[in-house]
Amino acid sequence: MRLTRFFPVIFMLGSCTSNKPAMGTYDYDIAFLRGKGIETVELTSRDGLSRIATVPAWQGRVATSTSKGGGGESYGWLNHRFIASGERSRQFNNYGGEERFWLGPEGGTGSWFFAPGADQVFPNWVVPAPFDTDVFQVTEQSQGSVTYKGEAKLRSAKDILFSIGMVRKVSLLEKDRLEALIGPVPEGLSFVAYSSDNAIINEGDFAWDEQSGMPSVWLLGMFAPSETTTVFIPYNQEGNGPVVKDDYFGEMPSGRLRTDSGFVLFTIDGKYRSKIGLSAGRSLGLIGAFDPVKGLLTLLKTERPSPGDRYVNSQWGHQEDAFGGDALNAYNDGPTEDGTIMGPFFEMESSSPAAALQPGDTLVHTQTTIHLSGSPGILKKLIVQVFGACPFNMPD
Repeated sequence: MRLTRFFPVIFMLGSCTSNKPAMGTYDYDIAFLRGKGIETVELTSRDGLSRIATVPAWQGRVATSTSKGGGGESYGWLNHRFIASGERSRQFNNYGGEERFWLGPEGGTGSWFFAPGADQVFPNWVVPAPFDTDVFQVTEQSQGSVTYKGEAKLRSAKDILFSIGMVRKVSLLEKDRLEALIGPVPEGLSFVAYSSDNAIINEGDFAWDEQSGMPSVWLLGMFAPSETTTVFIPYNQEGNGPVVKDDYFGEMPSGRLRTDSGFVLFTIDGKYRSKIGLSAGRSLGLIGAFDPVKGLLTLLKTERPSPGDRYVNSQWGHQEDAFGGDALNAYNDGPTEDGTIMGPFFEMESSSPAAALQPGDTLVHTQTTIHLSGSPGILKKLIVQVFGACPFNMPD
């Protein structure tokens, strides 16, 4: 009698366990977010394999994506521990996500992150609510795209109040649209790709210029690091000035950063906090991250700067040139001075030019994020196709 009752219980438990998504998969992250009461708006390709999840409560950011359906790898880095805690930080709610919307600059007199007159040091650094805790409203939605809208009243460190409208459209790309951007996708690779069109509107009554300050669109993607991941960025070899800025957090240790045949190569292991940037004169509008062991290639593609474009400077404190900043950035997380660590994660980032807008005018910054998974040898050939060369040994 006991055995008769026991076997059905075991069967039921086995069924429940087998239906639970595996950690690290897209379905696991979606279930986790929903379990914490976080609404997601998902976009799915016609074949059901390419999926992305956006979050209205996080300004329409792309939380994560996958190229192999719900059971496939979740490509975005999510801060599960912080999200599960339910805490709210006064400075920055680090939820994670593979494409979040911010406004630059971070430092200088045009900063939104420091109060007027405050020393620009970490205890005074606060991420403004419009791109930290404010909810963006969904204004349009289809199977392939979703459009969000937000607004901000932001006071700069120069003590000038800006009224800024924000519209963000995220679109999942089917294969034909992806191939129009990067060329043919070889057989044997799975992929997910999406573009975001990010508009900021001058809703105030004065022009944005060098005297008042000029905001910029700033997109930051967070991903999981590994011992075998390298961020690689092609640079304009005919540009002026330093090839790469690498002193955001002090001197870069030897071996973590090098230039080779037109590429900047940056070690991504989540063990040493460091950041690099390419100026408008050096940026070609492309960043890649390659893990040959996992067989994963992530590409970030945006507009190449035009002659005369100015980019905001996010360096904290005094600046010699407030509009001589970076167009592209990459960040490797690691322990801070007190030994704590935010992730670890790594970031790939792009910025729009500084928005010199009259009242009522709009600037739009577009970025495309692409994940491709498969044979390292095929991925290297695709790197050559997209970048014109491959900084990694060929073939595999």
